Amino acid sequence: MLTLTANDVRLGATAVDWQDALTQAGRDLEAAGRTSSDYLNGMMAREQQSSTVLGNGIAIPHGTPDSRTAVQNTGIRLLQFPDGVTWHDGARVHVLVAIAAQSDEHLDILRHLTRVLDTPGLADKLARTGDAAELVALLSKPPVLAKCDRDSLCLGLEATTATELALIAAARLQSLHCVDTDFLTEIIGQPPVALGQGLWLVHHSRGARRPALSLATPKRPGPELQGVFCLAGPGDECHELLARLDQFLAPGEPIEGLGAEALLARLSGEAADAVTASVTLLNSHGLHARPAKQLVQEARRHNASIRVRLREGDGGAVSATSLTRIIGLGARRGQTLILSATGEDAQAAVTALTKAITDGLGEAVSPLRAESSLAAQPQSEPEPLPDDQPLKAVAASPGLALAPIFVLRQPTLAYPDTAADSETEIMRLNRAFDAADSQLRTLIRQAEGGEAAPILSVHVEMLQDEDLYQAALEAINEGASAEAGWWQAIDTAAKGQEALADRLLAERAADLRDVGRRVLANLCGVEMPKPPEHPYVLVADDLGPSDVARLDTTRVRALVTARGGATSHSAILARALGLPAVVGAGEAVLKLVDGAELVVDGERGSLVPNPGDERRAQVARRLEQLAALQAEAHDNRHQPAITRDGHRVEVCANLAIPRTHPMRWRAVPRVLACCVPNSCSWPIRKRRTWRPR
Repeated sequence: MLTLTANDVRLGATAVDWQDALTQAGRDLEAAGRTSSDYLNGMMAREQQSSTVLGNGIAIPHGTPDSRTAVQNTGIRLLQFPDGVTWHDGARVHVLVAIAAQSDEHLDILRHLTRVLDTPGLADKLARTGDAAELVALLSKPPVLAKCDRDSLCLGLEATTATELALIAAARLQSLHCVDTDFLTEIIGQPPVALGQGLWLVHHSRGARRPALSLATPKRPGPELQGVFCLAGPGDECHELLARLDQFLAPGEPIEGLGAEALLARLSGEAADAVTASVTLLNSHGLHARPAKQLVQEARRHNASIRVRLREGDGGAVSATSLTRIIGLGARRGQTLILSATGEDAQAAVTALTKAITDGLGEAVSPLRAESSLAAQPQSEPEPLPDDQPLKAVAASPGLALAPIFVLRQPTLAYPDTAADSETEIMRLNRAFDAADSQLRTLIRQAEGGEAAPILSVHVEMLQDEDLYQAALEAINEGASAEAGWWQAIDTAAKGQEALADRLLAERAADLRDVGRRVLANLCGVEMPKPPEHPYVLVADDLGPSDVARLDTTRVRALVTARGGATSHSAILARALGLPAVVGAGEAVLKLVDGAELVVDGERGSLVPNPGDERRAQVARRLEQLAALQAEAHDNRHQPAITRDGHRVEVCANLAIPRTHPMRWRAVPRVLACCVPNSCSWPIRKRRTWRPR
């Protein structure tokens, strides 16, 4: 994930016009080793398509998709123009966030920046600051996202009092990791407050991890009890939820008989008489700036109040005429947009917007491979990858490899959903926990001193998470089997983690599922498949840290995953082990045949199945050159680091595992932090020591 840092900032820049400013940004990216000189042409071409100005003094120039071949390393340069630059659309710009991205990493920066655009006086602050860290801080305020969606609804419950419903609603927020046990304690001692219309409210800020709103309704509602809202979070962070709750109460219509979709529509601010429609987004890179601008322009043509929300999001609807709000939805390909409109032109507006979105909002789009309307039919298999053709993915760990493929196919874990004897199931779960704990501690001892040990220690902590255990026990006591109850608890927690706006935190859901699979495998009595004895490239849907920790690095030449991100723990471990890794390659890689050769380029983020003779020869030459450079570096490792003009340079390193395979160890210098004493931009930090409880 791209992130802004003070090292990426150049303060006090000046430019005669916007072309000059853009040229400086392109040269800064090139000087930083991010791009070749051709990338500037792509940035200019992108401005010809439409302005990259976000507003409030910020522009995010970047290249066209065709110019991605000029990107050498994904990165950012931030240029401040205190006097401002008039852009070609007439906007005044004080900060350029110039982005070089090999895929769609810039979308995260874009969505994050839209969260700070409403900050009062932001443009003036961006222009006046003389501190790089302060400039980054102004642009990096973490968004506080409210939770109110289908998952937070508890409908048709066997409860007869408002207090019962309040506790159930609070427990649902806890299962979604929005609150902790302190919040439940406060709600237990708090009488619900009447809102009218048979609706009640409980609220507290203590123990709230994020602002959230849950609704619990009884199976047999009456005039005095239609439902109870549970609101979590301090007042200054709950203003959006309070506004939505106020809109919900305004119509004065009973909620009895309303389903989940109708309730979410009311909670999102949609009027009861609104014209609505659902439409699937087909754009390859989601609802980024260019298609979002097309949507906004179409919405402004109609005499109607139009709102848009993301069905898979947290439930909030935004105005269809606000570019920053539309971009801030973060909608991706395959997700569903809910349109609602009121006014004399409502039907025409919804029809026109539905067609515009389906047509791609100015971009060429292709239908999804498996439409929801064909759910009853077998889903389309991913097309096989062509031989000797590069496949672009996400670079996760640098290096080059050519070896036969071994596809790690997870075994089927079959188990009953229900069980009659809850006490027996709880005993089985406890035994599986003990086995998992023992397995993890064994792996930690084997990996002591390396990157894997602290991460696996976190897995031990996850096994001791009281909330996870209690959630599993509740499901088992309600009739679920140990397997079903445990996986329900893991799946709920992982989905809550995946919903976080910060991708780095969201990708930690893989750790939860890794721990969950280990316990589940113990319950099912299933062992993982064993890899071959010869060198191979490991291909998998996704890899948990414990999977990576078990790797025999004398045989594994590279890692490839269909899912995952460059900041996941498995990617971090791959870099620590010196293994080339490419992630997010798509499901088609799982159809590769075991034993077939695969080229993995972790520097460029590409794969080539079954390379031809010419490509194989090219890769062999590159491997020989790398080996020669590594050998030379190894031979000169004890030489003093003195520049040609006589200056001594101290070489420092933040090392992981010094016992790594010799050839891979010689590849490590590419990730060393080299610095002059007292002026190091990458200080060597003392590593925190993790110890299992």
